[in-house]
Amino acid sequence: MDKNGFDGRLVYWIDALNTWIGKAFGWCILLLTLATCYEVFARYVLRAPTEWAFDAAYILYGTLFMMAGAYTLARNGHVRGDWLYRGWQPATQARWDMLLYFLFFFPGILALIYSGWDYAAHSWAMRERSLFSPNGPPIYHFKTLIPLTGLLLLLQGVAEVLRCLYCIRNNAWPPRMGDVEELETVILREHADPDDPNGQEAVR
Repeated sequence: MDKNGFDGRLVYWIDALNTWIGKAFGWCILLLTLATCYEVFARYVLRAPTEWAFDAAYILYGTLFMMAGAYTLARNGHVRGDWLYRGWQPATQARWDMLLYFLFFFPGILALIYSGWDYAAHSWAMRERSLFSPNGPPIYHFKTLIPLTGLLLLLQGVAEVLRCLYCIRNNAWPPRMGDVEELETVILREHADPDDPNGQEAVR
């Protein structure tokens, strides 16, 4: 617990979990790059295109996209209307964040888990295979990521609500775990007015 009364153990544990998962699945970028490069080489140099490149591309990209969702939320990296949001007091930001989490985020994520579980279970029951290429690789493992993604996002949503509660009480956002940052964030931090509480959330 910090000097302002923020017990971040649960929040940071969730952050650390989703960060580890996001970075682990980030290797899909390398695999996708290698698969695509080989397919281009085989198609245009060897004149022998592969049968698996299309399936590999959408499975790897879909996996990366889904498994990076909770990681991006943990890093506060999703798009929002910052042109309006940045001018609010931190406590006002937190109140709106929490309202929107309960109105839209949690219902949507719960629907994703519910429908995704049924979707994945059906795929496993029929041992579903891809219809987009002659060799038809199995895709029921891939579809299992849908409810798993929902669970990770739900868990991260709980952490974000805890952050909102702290900010409403203290009119200041608790710190996030360090990680790679966009250049825009670095520039904003370097030019932020340390006496302006509204400017601090712009770079959190």
